[in-house]
Amino acid sequence: MISQKEADDLLNIKKKLINCGKIISLPMIGESKVFDLVSLDEKEKFLLDVNRKGRIKLTKCTYQKRYRRVIVLARLDIDGPPHTNPDGEKVLCPHLHIYKEGYGEKWAYPVPLDKFSDTKNLDILLRDFMKYCNVVRLPIIQGGVFNGYQYK
Repeated sequence: MISQKEADDLLNIKKKLINCGKIISLPMIGESKVFDLVSLDEKEKFLLDVNRKGRIKLTKCTYQKRYRRVIVLARLDIDGPPHTNPDGEKVLCPHLHIYKEGYGEKWAYPVPLDKFSDTKNLDILLRDFMKYCNVVRLPIIQGGVFNGYQYK
C-alpha cells in the first residue's frame, strides 16, 4: 500500500508512453493490451491497461493505470455492471475508480463529465483517460470495426 499523498502525486506527475509509436490501436474484442508509461524524469514507471476481454457486450472496456504492477491508481470501467462501494452506494457505469488509501481501487465515482468528453466513444474515452492520468504527447488512437465502437 502507498499513502494517499503518494497516490495523488503519482497520478498527477506528467508521463509519456514508451515503446510504442505515434499511433496505437485499441485491442480487438476479447483481447487486451498493456502500454508502458514513464514519468518525464524517467524515475517512475507505470502500466496502462486496455482491456476488451468481455465477449458478451461489444462495448465493455476497462482502462487502468497501474504503479509497481499491482497498485491501481485509476481505472475507468465502461459499459459494465454497476459497482457497489464499501459503504453500500451503487455507482452505474461508466464509472471511475481512484486509489483511496486503505481501500485501493475499491471506491468508484461517477465519471466527471468535465474530464471525459464523450462517454459513448471508446477511442475518445481512452484519450481522455490518458489526459486524466497526465500522459503528455498523446498518440493517435485508431479504432476499426467494433474497436472504437460507440454504444447507446
